[in-house]
Amino acid sequence: MLKNTFKTFVLLAALGGIFVAVGSLWGSTGALIGLAIALLMVGGSYWFSDRLALKASGAREVTQAEAPEFYSLVASLAHRAGMPMPRVAMSPSPQPNAFATGRSPNHAVVCATQGLLQSLSFAEVEGVMAHEMMHVKHRDILIGSVAAAIATAISFLAQMAMFAGMFGGSDDDRPNPLALIAISLLAPIAASLMQMAVSRSREFEADRGAAELLGTGEPLASALERIEVLAHATPMAVPPQQAYAYIHNPLAEARPSKQGPNIARLFSTHPDTGERIRRLREMTFA
Repeated sequence: MLKNTFKTFVLLAALGGIFVAVGSLWGSTGALIGLAIALLMVGGSYWFSDRLALKASGAREVTQAEAPEFYSLVASLAHRAGMPMPRVAMSPSPQPNAFATGRSPNHAVVCATQGLLQSLSFAEVEGVMAHEMMHVKHRDILIGSVAAAIATAISFLAQMAMFAGMFGGSDDDRPNPLALIAISLLAPIAASLMQMAVSRSREFEADRGAAELLGTGEPLASALERIEVLAHATPMAVPPQQAYAYIHNPLAEARPSKQGPNIARLFSTHPDTGERIRRLREMTFA
């Protein structure tokens, strides 16, 4: 747990370092303008994250009377975790999946798809929803928003650097145009890698928290095995910027090869499912 938490903060610090490095090309004023724009954009998304996520997935909130078993399962998990009861939602998608959103534990929503509720056993659904509750408890939505804000600011400043490198004046004090163009190309890639790594780290942490809450990692491991197969058979159309919030990438990209390094994994918002399953099944609790 401490390892993943430390890794998250290191990655966030690295993102901040990239931002400072790119912003320094423009001085403090340019850097602050870029950050302000990014914070406004992502801050708005964070504040209205619950509405945006529910709308994007076609989900709607449900009451205990409408979905008594699912609602009671979430209520039980909230009680066991010592958390406020989140709002409960269901998506009509046939793909087995789930997500959590909301700006804080007091303003959270957990959502499951119809495919999840129909395809998985009660214990497996409990494992998945325990994972989502841990995202709420750990305030991963806030962490993800901070990472996205910094990455957006880096991209904005990099575009400014690209423009300056190609069309800037002939001031001898201006940085080398080729260096500016190189930074403008490489910085957004580095920022994306860091942002995706933060997301993967939080997934591992939510897996561990769910296993600790239930006293075993088997229900979630079993659920992930089933979801891994079914999700690829039933792709789910959601905006790419929302994909990180789901327990499994809903866009269901082709499975990466197990042979040798795979660059695509570096840009994935989710850890390798097999690795998640292995870690869950190796966990032991007194």
